[in-house]
Amino acid sequence: MQRYTIDEWLMDASRLGLDRPVTTWGASNTESIGNSFEGYVQQGYKTNGVIFAVILARMLLFTEARFQFQQLDKGRPGNLFGTPDLALLETPWPNGTTGDLLARMEQDASLAGNAFIARRFVDRQMQLRRLRPDRVDIILGSVDGTEEGIDARPLGYLHWSNGYRSGKPTTLLLEDVAHFAPIPDPTALFRGMSWLTPIAEEIRSDTAATRHKGRFFDNAATPNLAVALNEAVPKKDALELIDVMSEHEGVDNAYKTLWLAGGADVKVVGADLKQLDFKVTQGAGETRIAAAGGVPPVIVGLSEGLQQATYSNYGQARRKFGDGWARPQWRMAAACLQKLIPTPAGSRLWYDDRDISFLQEDQKDAAEILRVDAESIRTLTDGGYTPESVVAAVQARNPALLVHSGLIPVQLQPPGSGNSTGGGI
Repeated sequence: MQRYTIDEWLMDASRLGLDRPVTTWGASNTESIGNSFEGYVQQGYKTNGVIFAVILARMLLFTEARFQFQQLDKGRPGNLFGTPDLALLETPWPNGTTGDLLARMEQDASLAGNAFIARRFVDRQMQLRRLRPDRVDIILGSVDGTEEGIDARPLGYLHWSNGYRSGKPTTLLLEDVAHFAPIPDPTALFRGMSWLTPIAEEIRSDTAATRHKGRFFDNAATPNLAVALNEAVPKKDALELIDVMSEHEGVDNAYKTLWLAGGADVKVVGADLKQLDFKVTQGAGETRIAAAGGVPPVIVGLSEGLQQATYSNYGQARRKFGDGWARPQWRMAAACLQKLIPTPAGSRLWYDDRDISFLQEDQKDAAEILRVDAESIRTLTDGGYTPESVVAAVQARNPALLVHSGLIPVQLQPPGSGNSTGGGI
């Protein structure tokens, strides 16, 4: 595969098919990942247990799928099949698996809103590489020379391996990079948005609540105390008493006797965790975080979800998580990765979820649907409709596709009448 420098690429207008190719490299409105990626990682994923748990729940399910090709017959999905070309997704890099690839895509999509997977020759072998999303720029171009013109399109990518806007970037062609952005950023043309962005305040509040709980236990697991000293106590003695009392703060000194002197008066100020209804206060914030991540609280194991948990509603939550989040994510992941491998004509890259235990109940539902469809096919065929039209009508859920063969079932014939084959009743 031929490689170009950025200058050669931008000057080669005939190859790009553009009159005035431009780049957002260095422009104020460049389509790059914001500086929030590092903040979400350090202040969210690595330090907030709820954020970590939600992303982990998403990742554990997302990595269970594997990829196959799916036949398309007149636009209708058909059978799944494999070819040797799928090996690039099955072993994307040395010692890597499809699960490793999907895990990286989920982490980057959650924390940065974008995941970039590049196809590169390494030691004469094609491999995939995960690009750190906050070090990637999307190069845009248009005929009129503006980045947000009506015909603006992505031309390629710049990867800053030494840090964003540090050193010389590597130029990557459009066909060599799969861009996974499941949540579009409404203020950008092609960039995605992290699901953490709308709940930044919830994350801050949850972290503050956790710190509040920690400070409560650090200060002897009791409410705050206000100590009023008699005005006759000299200032020097009062300061000494304060220093001595400060030595007895902290959880290691909890429940010890408090000794006072000089007519000191102790009053409790503030409220304890029970009075604050702390569990409800923090639990509501955790539920909103889980909702933004598309994961039912009971799946994550959050307190508010467990309080209402039963076998029935757990099954509903599991179904919602699989149908409402996982399958759309797999569909979008397959669509963006398809450009990196040769795809047989008349087919598409698709996900295979048949062996995922989390979705086995869905397989039972599918088997029940198949049983009902089989009964419908048998009934309609016995009713004289052509087998081909019966199958088409059942698949499309459209009775208008039924075509009658002209043959009348024996049950509808008058008693004593015969038929063309000589078999009468």
